[in-house]
Amino acid sequence: MKNHLKVLRAGRDWTQEELGRQVDVSRQAINALETGKHIPSLDLAYRLSAVFKLPVEQIFESPYGVGAKEVADKP
Repeated sequence: MKNHLKVLRAGRDWTQEELGRQVDVSRQAINALETGKHIPSLDLAYRLSAVFKLPVEQIFESPYGVGAKEVADKP
């Protein structure tokens, strides 16, 4: 799953370890997310959203090409 974690983290001058501590996961877990080797649980996605103060959709891209607005607009 594509995401913007590395850019968001670097923009705040945080190491992977620092971000991991904030969301209660290991540095290795943050690395796996940043490199696309792991898909976050919904709980972890929301914790990351809270840390960055951004909606989940601005951190993670849907692998299905459907944005939140498109889903909301469907009957």
